[in-house]
Amino acid sequence: MLRDLKPTDNVGGFDVRPGNFLLNGATTVSGGVNFTIHSVYAVECTLLLFRPYAKFPYARLRFPDSYKIGNTYSMLVFGLDEIDFEYAYSFDGPYEPEKGIIFDKKKYILDPYAKAVIGQSGWGKKQEHEGVYKARVVNSDYDWGNCTQPKLPFEELIIYELHVRGFTQDGSSGVKNKGTFAGIREKIPYLKELGINAVEMMPIFEFDEMGSYRNYDDRQLYDYWGYNTVCFFAPNTSYESDHEHHHEGRELKQLVRELHENGIEVILDVVFNHTAEGNEMGPYFSFKGIDNNIYYMLTPDGKYYNFSGCGNVLNCNQPIVQQFILDCLRYWVTEYRIDGFRFDLASILGRNEDGTPMDKPPLLKSLAFDPILGGVKLIAEAWDAGGLYQVGSFPSWNRWAEWNGRYRDDLRRFLKGDSHLAWDAAQRITGSRDLYDPTYRGYNASVNFLTCHDGFTLYDMYSYNEKHNLENGWNNTDGANDNNSWNCGAEGDTNDYNINKLRIKMIKNAFATLMYPVVQSLFGMDASFYVTVLVLCSQLIMWSYGIHLVSGHGKFRWQWSILKNHCLIASSTAYIIYLTGLKVPNVLASACSFLGQTTSPLIMLITGSALALMPLKNVFTNGRLYAMYAIKLVVLPVCAYFLLRNVLSDGLLLGVIITFLCIPSATNATNIAYLYGGNHELASSGVMLSTLLSMLTMPVLLHLLFG
Repeated sequence: MLRDLKPTDNVGGFDVRPGNFLLNGATTVSGGVNFTIHSVYAVECTLLLFRPYAKFPYARLRFPDSYKIGNTYSMLVFGLDEIDFEYAYSFDGPYEPEKGIIFDKKKYILDPYAKAVIGQSGWGKKQEHEGVYKARVVNSDYDWGNCTQPKLPFEELIIYELHVRGFTQDGSSGVKNKGTFAGIREKIPYLKELGINAVEMMPIFEFDEMGSYRNYDDRQLYDYWGYNTVCFFAPNTSYESDHEHHHEGRELKQLVRELHENGIEVILDVVFNHTAEGNEMGPYFSFKGIDNNIYYMLTPDGKYYNFSGCGNVLNCNQPIVQQFILDCLRYWVTEYRIDGFRFDLASILGRNEDGTPMDKPPLLKSLAFDPILGGVKLIAEAWDAGGLYQVGSFPSWNRWAEWNGRYRDDLRRFLKGDSHLAWDAAQRITGSRDLYDPTYRGYNASVNFLTCHDGFTLYDMYSYNEKHNLENGWNNTDGANDNNSWNCGAEGDTNDYNINKLRIKMIKNAFATLMYPVVQSLFGMDASFYVTVLVLCSQLIMWSYGIHLVSGHGKFRWQWSILKNHCLIASSTAYIIYLTGLKVPNVLASACSFLGQTTSPLIMLITGSALALMPLKNVFTNGRLYAMYAIKLVVLPVCAYFLLRNVLSDGLLLGVIITFLCIPSATNATNIAYLYGGNHELASSGVMLSTLLSMLTMPVLLHLLFG
């Protein structure tokens, strides 16, 4: 037991002994603090101890040779009180820049496993000692009790991306603790009111917003977004309202706990593609001084590859770096109960040490199958700044989801009226099966979005044709040029009522495209079985009695030949496959999927053609249609609800049935009318009118009946 250990040596005036080599970072143990760090090429490692906020160390403890196993240094220092010191390291070794080895024993090196970083504690405050980072020991004593995580199905997530500071910093937020984790806690009722069930926080790992601080045109400009990580295990101290030393992270843990208690999951935007150390001209405070040629991808002459666009690239599939990333994510999941991660420029995580893309990257596979990360959501930004674009082809093992950049681009172009995009838009709205074949990727691979922190906001998207980044002194060179935007008739803000009205309409259109299928969004994937049964029954009725009604032939008589209808055969076959779990050959499954995807667009074309041949007013002035759909969309679902609610014990089944009754007329009604001599114009009018009316009746009824 560690409490029984006794000193074996004295180094620098401190009683010490070999530490726990498996305990990375600095950890309080009985009698002292355990320090562990590793370097492959260093020949000497020294622990530096500082008084709080001091510029120079008061003690230097060189690790004895016997305190090294393999490439790992570990030392237990007795008599240290966590509140009395800060720490860093110094490494000595060869200096061979052409090989990427650049040891400098004069540099203070930040522990990569540090749980709290000493730098600025308040937003926009410069470090007292610029370029020098030290660490604190953190007391991990937060009691989670019986707190459980929501563990929501991926397909039910409605993700709200936010910047911790930006979300509440403005006075309009109405919070006391502006720009902090505590500020988000104050806004939990607002988040619930929005209807979201997951927050995706932009980077919260320790970063220095003053790293590229500038003053331009009398304005203070910061490294605001946080995509320049200083330390991967430490939360950003400037996001804390209460700077409680040695208990850093407690405020964030409380936020996570309260979000979970309100049914909201927490996803972190993590940046493992590069660090804040930059290129040859950048700062030197951590990995550069430990093993520069291991942690970073280097060219044959020792320079930095730059697939990130930020000066350097982490060598993610080097075994040591891979282990570091796994350790980091496990830490956030176990210590902070994080529910998922969005990986910035994730394609870099699949590059080999020479920068070439890998077929089965070991890091991505390890993350997919790690036992601690087994239930965690993994979301890839499936591209990088080096031109590797993997939307639809990111190595997944059916575990990774992707930011669907094709959804963003295709829908933006479609919504602003670009031609020849109806098919693409239909593909994106219906799940992008052309990109994510369910056979290989399941049904949760696509994370649909139209705007994010990159590029235009939704307001910008319909206010500008071009970007105007003129207030940062970079002459509009930053940011993307391909925003697929439309200014609606005026560039920028305008007082024109009609333009502003159109912009609001376009924004609402954009929101509408992000809606999930109704039943699935309300009741989840568990409703699929009931939906399948109801669809089969409706198909049977439609292709028997429905044809009879359309054709207008005398008295209906059942004929067994009805069962030979190709639509019924297809529906029944699909149902049998669903129940039995039969494996359909991939070639056949893909062909069926393609044919199925063509059905709706073709029916929509037929419906549109019929409507084009009749005056539009006929659709909206037919009183009989309004009466019929009042019964279909309102009376029938309400009556069914009150008749079945005391009969059905399964609330899910009741919900699916009522929702099924609330939906508008099937789009293939027009097609049936064409085929069997019915009034296809009336059928098309009914499809259009019922669809428009259901947009009002369905949400109102479902809200009133099911809350």
